[in-house]
Amino acid sequence: MAPYLPSAAAAAGRADFATIAPWIARNARVLDLGCGDGSLLGYLARERGATGYGIEIDDAGVLACIGNGVNVLQSDLESGLAGFDDASFDCVILSQTLQAMRHTEDIVNEMLRVGREAIVTFPNFGHWTHRLQILRGRMPVSSSLPYQWYDTPNIRVGTYADFEVLARKTGLAVTDSFGLQAGRVVRRWPNLLASVAVFRFEQR
Repeated sequence: MAPYLPSAAAAAGRADFATIAPWIARNARVLDLGCGDGSLLGYLARERGATGYGIEIDDAGVLACIGNGVNVLQSDLESGLAGFDDASFDCVILSQTLQAMRHTEDIVNEMLRVGREAIVTFPNFGHWTHRLQILRGRMPVSSSLPYQWYDTPNIRVGTYADFEVLARKTGLAVTDSFGLQAGRVVRRWPNLLASVAVFRFEQR
């Protein structure tokens, strides 16, 4: 089966794909946690020659990966990554999934056990539009947080600044971080001005 290559339109719809790609070494082994339909792995295979696996719990996502020729394992991330040896991958990615994890510290530590470096992206609850909605007495709804409070799969409402605190607490060496807003990189006041947070880190 031919490798899955997402359309340009699909790739353009996720600005973090293009942001993550330059961090991935040519021909790197990548593990994509919560991979959905495998679009990110497909994109990295095309742009960087990357190989590896995705992990997805949802049946529809697993079937989509298989149909798209993306290597996928069906598993619950909350149970850890015990099936993988230490340093099995060059990079482990958790893209737009951190907010749905119950055991955040555990998964971050596991990412750095099986990978030499890690990348996370997640909706930044601290974005000014989210703050404004809270001041109006409502839970935020936006392109980065598209669900209503009663049907959201998200169980965490962390901010860019919150992850900085977690990184210090758990001894992560953040090698780069910034925000994304409407596809643009935001390095000045990202906790306020960016709707998506992006962190690249490794062990100290």
